[in-house]
Amino acid sequence: MKEEFVVKWKSQVKKGTLSFIVLKALRKNKLYGYELIEYIKSKTDIKIAEGTLYPLMNRLKKAELATSEWIEQESGIPRKYYQLTDEGKETLDKMEAYWDELELSIKKI
Repeated sequence: MKEEFVVKWKSQVKKGTLSFIVLKALRKNKLYGYELIEYIKSKTDIKIAEGTLYPLMNRLKKAELATSEWIEQESGIPRKYYQLTDEGKETLDKMEAYWDELELSIKKI
């Protein structure tokens, strides 16, 4: 077996679905960066580095799929919380529908 090929393929799948995973995580939750990373790690086998997450969040904000706001904490250290916009929720619905179609079509093979 070509382990190198499988490793590269897994990496490409992860990169291709990361936006989808982050949008899903933010559907019901307003989360700050570290919390978002930990939430995804707790629900999946996917580990996201901060250096990957924050540029992705900037792209999602630029696409108007997510927003962010700084919220003061009792400890005095503000945190930037992210949440989906209405357009982000609609986009996620379309992505989920496509994912379901894709999964069904792959299972037919």
